[in-house]
Amino acid sequence: MAVAGISSLGITFGYGVETTAGTKPASFKKLTRINTIGGITIEPEQIDASALEDEITRYVKGRADTGGSFNITVNLTDDTRKEWENLITEYKGLTGGKRMWFETIVPGFENSFFVVAQPPEQIPQPEISQNELLTVEMPLTIEEYKGMDVTVAFTGE
Repeated sequence: MAVAGISSLGITFGYGVETTAGTKPASFKKLTRINTIGGITIEPEQIDASALEDEITRYVKGRADTGGSFNITVNLTDDTRKEWENLITEYKGLTGGKRMWFETIVPGFENSFFVVAQPPEQIPQPEISQNELLTVEMPLTIEEYKGMDVTVAFTGE
């Protein structure tokens, strides 16, 4: 019998940087107080394959598109601000074609989700409303969606 479903409780998110360009990092740092992790869709483009005899347009599958970015919603505190400022500084210091990876660990899954992405240049200003939790959207630009692969435990856990 298949499991009825998996809860989002306990899901963690973090990042790692390549020590060798093009190779998945061996260690990842956990980011705290993550409120929401945006989804990444893999939508294939449609290439028109119609001919003169076709009365209805015909298509073939083309290159897949991730949409280019996804958002991470963070509970904004002094601690989370410092985490993300350190992440941005670390990203800006990458050289030699090295990239930053992000990992989402889902308890109950054998593997984790991985994506190579670029963080924003600085902490965005959050939307602020009355009597609400202060959160900020961190837009990550997708360089390469890796999908599911062997989990790398976060350092310090």
